[in-house]
Amino acid sequence: MSFGTWLYTLLKGNLVGVDQFRNRYYRTKGNKLNKRERRWVVYHCLSEASKVPPEWHAWLHHTVEGPLTEEAAKPFSWQKIHTPNLTGTLDACRLVDSDYEERQSAAAANDYEAWDPK
Repeated sequence: MSFGTWLYTLLKGNLVGVDQFRNRYYRTKGNKLNKRERRWVVYHCLSEASKVPPEWHAWLHHTVEGPLTEEAAKPFSWQKIHTPNLTGTLDACRLVDSDYEERQSAAAANDYEAWDPK
């Protein structure tokens, strides 16, 4: 976390809650410009927006008015556990014929013909 974010959180932030990834959610009352409270998240480790669960995403974007209760954060029996976006990591889903496999392709000899505008 940058020093500015840390200082702003320390001076103006009111802790609202913590999610299962140990991200901390804060808010401050509205200012004179837009009369709306400001909401933000301080990530536990790496700043990764896909680590924000859907219920907290709704709160951050003012889709729901009040902070979440323990009951509202409980998943339904049909819901999967939230997983962050794993693109670019070793745990990313890869297809069998993906470019990430180490394999040798046949050398392309004459399978390309350059376009000639004449």
